Amino acid sequence: MDRRALILANPHSRSAGAGVDAAIEELRGGGIDVLRPDWHEGEDLAETIRRHGDAVDRVVVVGGDGSLNAAAPGLIDTGLPLGILPGGTANDLARTLGLPVDMAEAARVIAAGRTRVIDVGEVNGKPFFNVASLGMSASLADRLSRETKRRWGRLAYALTATEVLIGARPFSAVIRADGGEEIAVRTLQIAVGNGRHYGGGMVVAETAEIDDSRLDLYSLEFEDVWKLPLMALAFWEGRHGLMDEVRTLSGEGFEIRTRRPMPVNADGEIVTTTPAVFRVRPGAVTVFVPEVSSS
Repeated sequence: MDRRALILANPHSRSAGAGVDAAIEELRGGGIDVLRPDWHEGEDLAETIRRHGDAVDRVVVVGGDGSLNAAAPGLIDTGLPLGILPGGTANDLARTLGLPVDMAEAARVIAAGRTRVIDVGEVNGKPFFNVASLGMSASLADRLSRETKRRWGRLAYALTATEVLIGARPFSAVIRADGGEEIAVRTLQIAVGNGRHYGGGMVVAETAEIDDSRLDLYSLEFEDVWKLPLMALAFWEGRHGLMDEVRTLSGEGFEIRTRRPMPVNADGEIVTTTPAVFRVRPGAVTVFVPEVSSS
């Protein structure tokens, strides 16, 4: 088969119209033909990938982490490699893979053809690349509207995060790691990471990698919410696990139960509720990466 890419551009992305045409020209200049079907409101991205899978040898998604999350089931089912043209607000998967934010440069990465096999996390069967969580970040995802993110970008995250922080209250949960003993916690947030970056550049764990065949969990067991902003630097460097009030675990799977069902956010989208079973799917997706990949 000649090299041919299925281009999927999220019409709701803040950068949907910026740089896409230049990126497509870069792909064509690199000898890659382009198939760009119309993407209609409410259309299932994964189903679009499945429908066109036999006609292409790669999938290129223009958008952010939410769009990539929506594409994941189709990528897993077809086995097609993924090219990313970062067009979202946070672009955490692109950051983990060391991709350039400029779409034309990112297209050159795809045309060059170097790939990396990465893991995918799952929560109740729903895939995620970066992180899945419950508590404050799920409240943040629930409150952020598509229009707010498109209009205000990262400022929308900051403003909504401030509101969520002010109203945050601890909740009770039970964590079981890899089928072991149960741990009862009182926490503000539990996050389970598959990749390295999330939340616009924060680090899941200091040693986290997206191809290490494991998940990294942290639980914020603070009674005093006001301490959280003081930990900002530790979160950006992945050193929050060194603090006494942050529980960390690593493994191939986790189970989390709460007294009442709580929403679970995966890559910025609410996808399920507790009880939640998390597992890792090693080497589930192939992605195009730069010649020197930073993670």
